[in-house]
Amino acid sequence: MSLLISEPPLIVLPSLARLVGLNEAIILQQVHYWLQRSSNIKDGHRWVYNSYPNWYKQMPVWKSETTMRTAFKRLEKQGLLITANYNKAGFDKTKWYRIDYDKLSSLENKLPSAKNWQTTSQNLADGTAKNWQTNTNRLPETTSENNNKHSASHSNAQSVSQLENEFEEVWSKYPNKKGKKQAFNHYKAWRKSSTKHTNEYLLDQLNKYLVYCQQNNSWYHPMNGSTWFNGRFDDVLITENVSNKPKKRIYD
Repeated sequence: MSLLISEPPLIVLPSLARLVGLNEAIILQQVHYWLQRSSNIKDGHRWVYNSYPNWYKQMPVWKSETTMRTAFKRLEKQGLLITANYNKAGFDKTKWYRIDYDKLSSLENKLPSAKNWQTTSQNLADGTAKNWQTNTNRLPETTSENNNKHSASHSNAQSVSQLENEFEEVWSKYPNKKGKKQAFNHYKAWRKSSTKHTNEYLLDQLNKYLVYCQQNNSWYHPMNGSTWFNGRFDDVLITENVSNKPKKRIYD
C-alpha cells in the first residue's frame, strides 16, 4: 500500500509528542538533530539557522507552511525554542534557533514515565545536554547553513563511490596488482581533470596493453598498477610484427 512506509520516515518519541504536541515534537527533534551537528556557537550556545520555507521543505508533513509556522511560534512562546538574530547583514531576518534543554528537562520530569529520554551530566561546548536520544531519521538536510555544504558533500560522496566502482572494473582486469591505493589516486585525478577521460577509453587502452603483454611475454613483465595508472596507459605500443627483442623496452 502506498501509505505504508516506502520513504524516509519522520520519527519522534511518543512521550515528546504527548508533552508538547506532535507538530511541535517534530520541529524540536529536527532542530535538535541540527544543533548536534552545528559549529555555530554564539554567547555560549549552539545555534542553527534556517528560513521557514526551507524548514517546510525539510519537514513536508503539514498541509501548509502556515501550520508549521504556528507550531514554531508555540514552541517559542513556551520558551522551549529560543530565537536570535546573528546575521551579518542587518536586513537578513533569518531566525537562529536553539533549544532550552533545561526547560524541556523540567517538563519531562512531569511525565509519568521518562525512561525513553536519555539525559546525562555530560555537556556540549555550550553547556547543553549531550546525550539526548536522537530518533530523527536522516531527513533531507536543507538548513540554510548546511544546504550548500551537504549538497556538495553528498554529490562528492556519490561521485567518489561511482569512481571506485569504475576503477574496480579496470583494476580487476589489470595483470600486475601492485600499488592499488596509488593507482586509484592517479585514476581519480585523471578522471576529474577532463570529461573526455572516460572508463571506456581506459578499458580500450588496457586491452591494447594486454595484447602487448601477451605478444611479448617472453621478455616483458607488466608494470606495477600504480605506474600504469599514472599516465602510462597512453604509451604508444607496437602490437604487430613484434620481434623477440624490441627496439625500445618499456620499464616500470
